[in-house]
Amino acid sequence: MISNQILQNTIDGLKNITRVDFCIMDVDGKKVASTADIGGSVGAVTEFAASVADSQEIQGCQFFKIFDDQILEYVLAAAGAGEDSYMIGKLAAFQIQNLVIAYKERLDKDNFVKNLLLDNLLLVDIYSRSKKLHIQTDVPRAVLIVESPGGRDSNVLELARTYFGNSKDFVTEVDENNVIIVKELPEDDRTREMDRTAKQLWTFLKKEGIQDSRIAYGTVIQEIKEVSRSYKEARMALDVGKIFFGEREIIAYSELGIGRLIYQLPLPLCKMFIREIFGGKSPDDFDQETLGTIYKFFENSLNVSETSRQLFIHRNTLVYRLDKLQKSTGLDLRVFEDAITFKIALMVVKYMRYMETTDF
Repeated sequence: MISNQILQNTIDGLKNITRVDFCIMDVDGKKVASTADIGGSVGAVTEFAASVADSQEIQGCQFFKIFDDQILEYVLAAAGAGEDSYMIGKLAAFQIQNLVIAYKERLDKDNFVKNLLLDNLLLVDIYSRSKKLHIQTDVPRAVLIVESPGGRDSNVLELARTYFGNSKDFVTEVDENNVIIVKELPEDDRTREMDRTAKQLWTFLKKEGIQDSRIAYGTVIQEIKEVSRSYKEARMALDVGKIFFGEREIIAYSELGIGRLIYQLPLPLCKMFIREIFGGKSPDDFDQETLGTIYKFFENSLNVSETSRQLFIHRNTLVYRLDKLQKSTGLDLRVFEDAITFKIALMVVKYMRYMETTDF
C-alpha cells in the first residue's frame, strides 16, 4: 500500500497549485492525509463509501472515490474553489488513482525482482510474471551490489533509486546491508558500460556523503532467468574483493582470478595445504621486512634488479634475503614454480584469516 507520507506530499503539492484544500480518508472515515480540517463526519464518509455514487457533494465538500483494482481504497474530499471544486477534485482524484496504481506496480515489480535474485521462482513463473509486469526478458543485464558500513541507516537505497531514476533498471534490497541494482545494458560494449556505471555510482554516493562504500558486479547475462546467477557472482566478488583486493572500492567477478578458486575451498583443505608446504609455520609469520620484500618481488614479476631498486637496497642484499627465505621454507622465489606455490599460500592464509574472523 502507498505510504501516508506520499499521499500527504501529493495533496500538499496539489493545494499549492490549485489553492484547494484536500482530505484523503479511508473507507471507515479515518483521515489519512489532509491539508485542512475538512472531510465531514465519519458517518457521512462511510455512507458515501457504501453508496453506488462515484462522486457527491456533502457538507460543502466534493467527495470522490479512489479505487485500487476495483476495490474502494480511499475517499477524497475537496473544498475551497467554489464551482471549480468539482473539476479540480476530479483531477486530483485521477492523479491519486494513478499514483496508487503506479505504486502498486512498483511493489509488484520489487517483489518479483527480489524473488528472481534469490532464485525463488519456477521458470514458467519468471516468464509469465515478466509478461504481466511488462518486463522485457531477453535484454542484456548485470547485477551490481552496493555495500556501505551504515547499512540501511546510510540511505543508500533511496540514493540509488534517485540516481537511476525512471530508467529500466531495478533497485532493491534483500538484506539490511546491501543494495542491489539489476542494470539493463546496451547490446554493444557491455563490460565497459558496467565498469562506467559502477564508477559513476560510487562517485555519486561519495558526493552524497556515503564514505567507504564498496561496489561489486557480476557478469552480463542475456536472459532474465539468469539474473540470479549474476547476483551470486556479484556477492562472491564482494566477499573475495574484501579478502584479496581490500584497497579497491569496485570489483568485478571477472577480475577475481585465482582468488575465486581459493574462496571456494573448504577450510580443512586449506589448513592441510599450509601444513604440507610450511610444516608448523605460516607464511604470514615472517617479519614485516621479509614480507615487504616478498610482496615487492611478486609485484615486479620476480625481477631481482627492479625489486632491489624499488626497495632501495643493493642487489646482493635482496639475494641474501631470498636465500634466507629459501633455507627456512625450502622455496626459492626465483624459481617460477616455487614462487607460484608461495603466492597461493599467502592468498590461502588471507582467506583462512578472513573466514575465521567473519561472523556468519
